[in-house]
Amino acid sequence: MDEFKACNLDYFPEIILIDVLSYLSVRELVRAGRVCKRWKRLVKDQRLWRLVDLTAWKGVTSRILWLLLRQYLGCGLRCLRLRGLLLSARGGTFLSESWLKALSTKCPRLSKLYLLHADLRGLPSCQLLPPSLQVLELRGCELPKEFFNQTPTSAAASQEGAEATSSVGAQQQRRDQKGKGVGSPSGIGIERLVLNSVPSFTDQHLQSLTSWERLTRLELRDTFRVTANGLRSCAAKDGACGVEGLSRLKFLEIGITGRQGYQLQMASLGLGTGWLGLEELRLGGKEVGPGLLCASRLKDLKCLCLWACTLSKMQIVRSCRMLRGLRRLEFLDVIFQPRQCPPVVEGEGGGGGGGEEQGNEEAEGGDNSNDENKTPDMNDPIPSLRRSLAVLLPSCTLVFTNCSVQVNAD
Repeated sequence: MDEFKACNLDYFPEIILIDVLSYLSVRELVRAGRVCKRWKRLVKDQRLWRLVDLTAWKGVTSRILWLLLRQYLGCGLRCLRLRGLLLSARGGTFLSESWLKALSTKCPRLSKLYLLHADLRGLPSCQLLPPSLQVLELRGCELPKEFFNQTPTSAAASQEGAEATSSVGAQQQRRDQKGKGVGSPSGIGIERLVLNSVPSFTDQHLQSLTSWERLTRLELRDTFRVTANGLRSCAAKDGACGVEGLSRLKFLEIGITGRQGYQLQMASLGLGTGWLGLEELRLGGKEVGPGLLCASRLKDLKCLCLWACTLSKMQIVRSCRMLRGLRRLEFLDVIFQPRQCPPVVEGEGGGGGGGEEQGNEEAEGGDNSNDENKTPDMNDPIPSLRRSLAVLLPSCTLVFTNCSVQVNAD
């Protein structure tokens, strides 16, 4: 028993202590590094600084960011989440150009950056962000007008390219560019851009994204100033010099769920002109209705997700008649409106008022569909809808997640 009483944390191997420390927050890790010299060395292990989340630490200033960058952050950092001072009473500069340059130098493997309530109007361009970024997510941020613009390459770089006249020098220069991962003339390698509740994002910002050569995923949630004309001008289409617009985009999400008092722009109507190469589309909230009207123009569409909306069976069936190439149709947090049966008038036939397809659907459902609608299943709220879609889209996978059927008071 005396041996167990004398045991303490010094008897544990370092790998176990690092696993224990991985459950602490950033603020607790900094405090744990002040216990002793051994803990200070363990806290600086880069395995503890791969995913850094500072959104729960309120009041993070530039001074704290410099302290973390100089003492803890390093080549092991992969994902960084920061909360700005936009809603703080302190205010002041949050991200400076010098800190971003130091972050790019010391953390060359940083691939994902998440900014919450950050005022980015002090930064002239997003080119100041680390060039290794692949995912950029902005939520509740303020942007300058030319934040997403790309500046041309510097004259020095062009002179160096012209001076490489020999074949050996040209090959070596190409190898250096591949090693650095430069995919575009400006060095922006962001593949996924997420904008959530960014009211300052406009059509001008959207037009600037057309020069991003690696952008494949774009998610616009509650971006109230994006219009149908802005989305139409950025759509990938055939032009005089080939495919113009966001030609590499494979995934697009548009959703308006939120605030009252904003004029609904119905940006998803911009999909009516078509979009070459777009394979996945997510529509949410008030953008579902106009988006379904234009989804039939997307010839390359394979996956469609509808979320946080209210839909009727007839609205879905009409839209899916032209989407023969769909491979996956997902409903997330959707409220389905029940089918309203018109009153039966004596002397009128049952099949004269509706179309042939509607009559076939009713014949397939029969009395069983009425019994099933009385006790709907949460995973399959409308069995008749599944059967109708199975006929229209035989090779499509249907997914219902957290869906329900609206119950009328009558």
